Amino acid sequence: MEAGARSNGPPHVVVLGGGSAGWITACLLHQRWGPRGGRVTVVESPAIGIIGVGEGSTPQLKAMFDQLGIDEAEWMPTCDATYKLGIRFSGWSERPGFESYFHPFPSPVDLHPEPHFIRNCLLARKGLDVPAHPDRWFLATRLAEEGRAPHPAENFPFEPSYGYHFDAHKLGGFLRDWVVRQGVDHRPIKVERVELDGEGDVAALLCEGGDRIAGDLFVDCSGFRALIAQQALGVPFQSFADNLFNDRAVVLPTAHSNEHETERLPQTDAVAMEAGWRWAIPLTTRIGNGYVYSSRYVSDEAAEEELRAALGQPEGEARRLEMKVGRVVETWHRNCLSAGLAQGFLEPLEATALHIVIATALEFAQAFEAGGFTPRHREAFNKSIAARYDGVRDYIVAHYRLNQRTDTQYWEDNAANQNLSDELKAMITAWFRCADISAVNDEAYAGKRYYASASWHCLFAGYGVFPDAKDSGGKRPGLVTGDIEGMSKLLNASLLNFPPYSIG
Repeated sequence: MEAGARSNGPPHVVVLGGGSAGWITACLLHQRWGPRGGRVTVVESPAIGIIGVGEGSTPQLKAMFDQLGIDEAEWMPTCDATYKLGIRFSGWSERPGFESYFHPFPSPVDLHPEPHFIRNCLLARKGLDVPAHPDRWFLATRLAEEGRAPHPAENFPFEPSYGYHFDAHKLGGFLRDWVVRQGVDHRPIKVERVELDGEGDVAALLCEGGDRIAGDLFVDCSGFRALIAQQALGVPFQSFADNLFNDRAVVLPTAHSNEHETERLPQTDAVAMEAGWRWAIPLTTRIGNGYVYSSRYVSDEAAEEELRAALGQPEGEARRLEMKVGRVVETWHRNCLSAGLAQGFLEPLEATALHIVIATALEFAQAFEAGGFTPRHREAFNKSIAARYDGVRDYIVAHYRLNQRTDTQYWEDNAANQNLSDELKAMITAWFRCADISAVNDEAYAGKRYYASASWHCLFAGYGVFPDAKDSGGKRPGLVTGDIEGMSKLLNASLLNFPPYSIG
């Protein structure tokens, strides 16, 4: 039988590994196939810890909870969760006026100011002195600055997109308890090896005590170990080390401080450091902090010292993590689907880890089902997921390639990095040649828009990647500039419809 073939209906799916990735995959596949006779079993060793690098999400996590029918009031308090309206990047540029910028999640209201912002970006790219910093143009930015919750009054018809911050370990535990109540089988037992059949497919997981857990499809959520996909099936891993230098992280939580109210804003902070960057993520119970860095430029000990100094020398033990940056060549190989860290890892700069887990599970279910529960669409699925990984990678690489710092060798080497994809080269070239970013984005990424035109504009403009201004656009006769005053009035009026938000 061809790998993964089961044309008589939904399969028995065996997920190896819990954590956020394993339980998200189990929830989504069970919801889709459980009512039609499909089964999901999650095999999770209680002795293996959860990595939990980065505790933030994109708006796709909200969409997933909405799809599952889980209300925020049900899961957020359990997981110490808070709202996230975007990411504040600080210290990535030395250009005056551009030392910090906010990358917002989009809002329907932004459809009005966005064309004005993009217009001014084009003029600034041509050397005119016009307001082109992204912080003045988006509703989410204003909401975050003012500490507002993303739920408007009933009379305001536009709700912004938003993500969450959360305790990754507690999120996995919540999803486990929830989906087990829905009928998923949880087997807390250690897997000792993977059994293959005569054709090379996965037949079963062999566990301690002699238990044998068979299935039709296996999902590898075993973390960087990739016990099924890479170890048993030999799926190759494609490293992104030439594109993304960072390979380590040191993590150190701190308590909320009344002295620093910015710690309580509904945003992630990404602050540039000497050999990488550090995140600050506000949970209801603490601030999650971590320094993502390259071991080629700083030692583990020096990185921890730098993080502690930046945080005011907090007490407590730091946790050190090694990162394997890249992705498997094939996410769906024979009758195995990789997810989470077993599938790949892109550093948590844009908090895309769970976004990709969700997209993988949903797209796989659609492809497998469309093929009559056979691998008919496997090649197309693998190409799609690989393109998604590569598209997200390019956007993250752009943060480093376009940095405007000159103070350390790390930042200079990143700015000089020539290991860029053709797609990213096209985007950078388009910016400096004043081409249509939206059109080039569609062409480079085959219309997928892993990051929208507005996001690319925020990145370039947020760093101040403009030539020196030749003249003032506001004084040139007949020149049409973005209406910064009118759009400010619109955002100010919109802001009044959102209540204050308190974290912790």
